[in-house]
Amino acid sequence: MCFLLFFFDFSLTLCSNHAIYAMQRYNEYGLWLKEQLGMKSQKISLNAGFTCPNRDGRVGTGGCTYCNNQTFNPDYCVTDKSITQQLEEGKSFFSRKYPEMKYLAYFQAYTNTYDSIKNLRLKYEEALRVPGVVGIVIGTRPDCVSDALLDYLSELNRRTFLLVEYGVESIYDTTLQRINRGHTHAQTVNAITRTAERGIKVGAHIILGLPGESVDAMLREASVLSSLPLTTLKLHQLQLIKGTRMAEEYFSNPSDFHLFSADEYIDLVIDFVEHLRSDIILERFVSQSPSSLLAVEGWGLKNHEFVDKVRRRMDERDAYQGRLLIPSSSSAPSQTPSHIPVSPTRCK
Repeated sequence: MCFLLFFFDFSLTLCSNHAIYAMQRYNEYGLWLKEQLGMKSQKISLNAGFTCPNRDGRVGTGGCTYCNNQTFNPDYCVTDKSITQQLEEGKSFFSRKYPEMKYLAYFQAYTNTYDSIKNLRLKYEEALRVPGVVGIVIGTRPDCVSDALLDYLSELNRRTFLLVEYGVESIYDTTLQRINRGHTHAQTVNAITRTAERGIKVGAHIILGLPGESVDAMLREASVLSSLPLTTLKLHQLQLIKGTRMAEEYFSNPSDFHLFSADEYIDLVIDFVEHLRSDIILERFVSQSPSSLLAVEGWGLKNHEFVDKVRRRMDERDAYQGRLLIPSSSSAPSQTPSHIPVSPTRCK
């Protein structure tokens, strides 16, 4: 979930942003964020020293089977540095070239609401005291947000830009159990709903290509997510990371997995976006882990190269967000409809 190099430099007025939205085939995060803040901004990733309840034994041990936090933590993102120091080092990276840049403190590593409200408040407020920080993004799990915490975040939301980003990963309980998430889809629905009811912007993160999920199952996820009060959404392809249990599972039983080619995944992303509610803001389509950490070779595409390919393919297909949306309830079947195999050529 940590992508430090999201930079959006648009010489557009806020009024012209609405026209740009109308011309685009999907809602882009960069334009939306510029409209929200009225300025150029950059997320700076933080490691605030948290853990996860599926690591420390509360709901499980070992963490998610696909997870290795090294894949998204910048070098400065280490727990022996304070929140302020991490932010200042992140700022120094950008400020030499972009002196007018403002920043969002991105609490990203592990579960960033998994602590006492007192400790959470100290960390969040420290970030907001750093000059140039204009808001906070909090990455967390659906089972780690109490009403008391949401009450505090509601107050914080009235003072600054705030986005709470939930790791959903899948809507299917069978998948969530298989990847050792330690929470259910019902908990996801509950957390997103309670957060949005307090007027807080809500993001979600989902992985496409998890074992046992067919293309039809993945496209159903778009409809179910569209029924939830989401503001933003991140997609990324399944990546197999060295040393993870999922990589071991793949090498033991590769027939359980379909690792998409870049072209296959581009068509899957477009199909997904066409089944997605038209007002949801799309922050990204892919993740980019360091090649040295990949257990299976990646595509060799940079994020902007992949996005360019998606845009060109959407033009070719005359595709746009929400075109094929099928209204759905927020509930999901506990098991994935995996009887339909993944097409090796085109996701339909």
